[in-house]
Amino acid sequence: MAPAATVRAGAAAAVLALSLLTVPAHAAPRDLGGAAAGPPPEPDLTGLRALLRTARSQGAPGAAARIDDAGTVLTTAVGVADRGTGRTLGTADRFRIGSVTKTFSAVVLLQLADEGRLRLDSPVNRRLPGLLPDGRITVRHVLGHRSGLYDYTDEMFARTVPGFEAVRRRVFTLRQLVDRSLRHPRTTAPGGAYSYSNTNFAVAGMLIRKLTGHSLATEYRERIIAPLKLRDTFYVHPRTAIPGRHARGYLTPDAAGAALVDATEQTASWAQSAGALVSSARDLNTFLAALLGGRLTSAAGLEQMRRWVPAGTGQAYGLGLRRRDLRCGVPVYGHTGAVQGYYTYAFASGDGRRSLTAFATISHNGTVMDTMLRTLDSAFCGRRATARRGSPGGRQDVPRWDGAGAPGGVRN
Repeated sequence: MAPAATVRAGAAAAVLALSLLTVPAHAAPRDLGGAAAGPPPEPDLTGLRALLRTARSQGAPGAAARIDDAGTVLTTAVGVADRGTGRTLGTADRFRIGSVTKTFSAVVLLQLADEGRLRLDSPVNRRLPGLLPDGRITVRHVLGHRSGLYDYTDEMFARTVPGFEAVRRRVFTLRQLVDRSLRHPRTTAPGGAYSYSNTNFAVAGMLIRKLTGHSLATEYRERIIAPLKLRDTFYVHPRTAIPGRHARGYLTPDAAGAALVDATEQTASWAQSAGALVSSARDLNTFLAALLGGRLTSAAGLEQMRRWVPAGTGQAYGLGLRRRDLRCGVPVYGHTGAVQGYYTYAFASGDGRRSLTAFATISHNGTVMDTMLRTLDSAFCGRRATARRGSPGGRQDVPRWDGAGAPGGVRN
């Protein structure tokens, strides 16, 4: 049965259509699974396993991947879920998904737009009076990383482990996070080029709470988690523990050769609507299949999420949704996540029928991140693409504070 949000969405699609704004777009490549694309190549499970083993050899205690392909499930995992006990990592283990949370937050706001409670091209300050110093910044700008708001995490995590330990158990309000950003000059004019910033999705979280009068946990649960029966997905903030069977995550210090830091327990209050959800590979694949299959927003809402602007080599960004153009000519849609202790890639074909979630229990290790990026080739392009060296489009998904010590790194 379709979620209740879909019924509400269909009734209000005309309202959303009134808020359309044309933005620069990439030329659209073929969609995997579309009528004109032909049958997709078979996933390369052997190549996928090899990549996970490589990630482990590069420092990840464990790495796992799950492909859901029109009813067929393929899983593989290597390494341990807990370095202390030696427990083997499994694909059913829960983990922190980092910025994949942004897609959940965007879906909630698109549903509110479907319901006529929000216009994408309305200024943020209309709903949150006085929050931002520039009244031209719109909801669309924050969801597409085109607001120019400085990313407060760049300063917060300028030193990797000390920065993390300083906030590990702290509880912030979303307003406090936004205020940290506003101490700095903006990076672009409103509506300018894509410039990734977690601040945008702190603002998105404030909008969700203002418009609904409910907590983020309530809105994620009622609009997405419960309708899709996502049994492993939780917004536990400000609690520090991951419930149930989960993989522990490990942070790489700045100093070469220093011992990994177990980063599993944290409030993730520095992230909240930008990156605090816990989930599993199964649940993320279910979520992406529902989103791209049109079961979470109206057709007009999904179209808005897929209005692309350039976001790096072989990439484009819509509204809380990333498109990656693989070397085999196939585009995939989803998001990446980098949070202390975990890297995540969660992407699906254009129709949602094939989805991949791959994660590693390490962070601040750009070499592992590059290797995990190549899992997209294995899942969507097959053996020939997996055998090639390098990453599709180069590393574009490591946030500046998690770029393995390289200043000025790129965004996730």
